Amino acid sequence: MSDLMRAPGESAETAGPAPGPAATAPLGVTCTPTGHAEVDAGLERLADADHLPAEGHIEVYEDVHRGLRDALTALDTRPAPAPVPAPMPPYNNRS
Repeated sequence: MSDLMRAPGESAETAGPAPGPAATAPLGVTCTPTGHAEVDAGLERLADADHLPAEGHIEVYEDVHRGLRDALTALDTRPAPAPVPAPMPPYNNRS
């Protein structure tokens, strides 16, 4: 341990072990299904991060981001719904 990290009056022999990374533990966050298969698959994939150390989270997050981006891009390529015709005006012709 460096002298900068020791408390005043503490020697290298009395200093405890350096703190290590915290153990990983699932957050237990539940997700409500959206009804969109691609989005729901991405939400399920996020649960994989619960079992990985922090260094492994980026791979999961990038994978989910890619899937969500692809799902949104697919929405842009679908044809737009047909426009709803305007209602016809009533015919009140008096002769």
